[in-house]
Amino acid sequence: MMPLAIGIDIGTSGARAVAMRPDFSIAAQSTVALERFGANGRDPAVWWEAVASALAELLAGIDRAAVRSIAVDGTSGTLLPVDSAGRPQAEPLMYHDKVSDDTILAAVAREAPETSAAHGATSGLAKALWFQRLPGVARMLHQADWIAGQFSGRFDISDENNALKTGYDVEARRWPDWIAATGMRMEQLPDVVAPGSVTGRLTPSAADLFGLSPDVAVVAGTTDGCASFLATGAIEAGDGVTALGSSLTIKILSDRPISAPRYGIYSHRLGDAWLAGGASNSGGKVLAKHFSLARIIELSAAIDPMTDTGLDYYPLGTAGERFPIADPALPPRLEPRPQSEADYLKAMLEGIAAIEALGYQRLAELGAPKLTSVRSVGGGAANAAWTAIRQRKLGVDLLAAFSDEAAAGTARLALMGASEAGLL
Repeated sequence: MMPLAIGIDIGTSGARAVAMRPDFSIAAQSTVALERFGANGRDPAVWWEAVASALAELLAGIDRAAVRSIAVDGTSGTLLPVDSAGRPQAEPLMYHDKVSDDTILAAVAREAPETSAAHGATSGLAKALWFQRLPGVARMLHQADWIAGQFSGRFDISDENNALKTGYDVEARRWPDWIAATGMRMEQLPDVVAPGSVTGRLTPSAADLFGLSPDVAVVAGTTDGCASFLATGAIEAGDGVTALGSSLTIKILSDRPISAPRYGIYSHRLGDAWLAGGASNSGGKVLAKHFSLARIIELSAAIDPMTDTGLDYYPLGTAGERFPIADPALPPRLEPRPQSEADYLKAMLEGIAAIEALGYQRLAELGAPKLTSVRSVGGGAANAAWTAIRQRKLGVDLLAAFSDEAAAGTARLALMGASEAGLL
């Protein structure tokens, strides 16, 4: 019987589950929309119902006796205050929610080192400081922590990736002393372990609910972004991953941490390696302002990707860029406009590809290793003309991503935990 590890991804629209074999091949997968269980996507009860449904659907297609471990990823920066039994004490603040209390923001700005990811109104630390005022709060948990707790019964533990925006020092591997100076009650912060570490076993109730062995290990997960990177199969320093979605996001695996707050760059720890990257305001949402998806597909077929238009575009929807150029007033550059629509699209694709290349160059300037390969995810990865343009601009091999499902990356962590626990 081939052993299996399960990765679960809980996101803004649904829950996904992947069962993975030790050779990283996928045995089964499932997806369940949050809206099936209610309109409030920030309700933890809705999260759990979606996760439980996705897992039940997955298990129906595999041998349950083969399951050895489970890990969970969630949205980075989503925070939930709980009591000692893991019961939510307030509606969570999601990854994009902002804390508007000037006293809290001033305390973080005053005490946090410039390189800390805890700065800003959406940080986990700002949310923790806000929530600690509530009665009955015992711990602050991130979304993935709470879901994992439904399996293990532990509501006191997190992973290094989710804890980063709450102020955790991933280099020293501890909660730094300056956090207490902000007024944070340190006893409310979770214990932190490395992603892929075994944190417990299934509770009897969870084992009964899903028909699994109580010996199944619960493994520390990660953020959705880190899970998506791991899912591609990128494992060596210099491996890059570009997400061509509504925005352009690039990440590279590095042998050292990279921190550049000016560009919004912080490094997540992945074992002895580091994951660094940045997000541009360019990307698919700019293309969508000018072309429908059907028109992009039609025009792309008429593009010769081996020649250049000679137009130097910097496609932005509005003024302002964060990475690889940090300039809140940077204007869009989409002129002159050629008569041919195909040439106009081609120039925009060239412009976004040039931003991507500059992004990897910027990371190298900041200390990241030289780019050796790129894997692509997101809708734009399927555009053959754009892929050819990008390959010319990047000058490295564009490799196929193993998977574009974050749950597959989390399943790799579950495999790691099972292996280290001697369960494979």
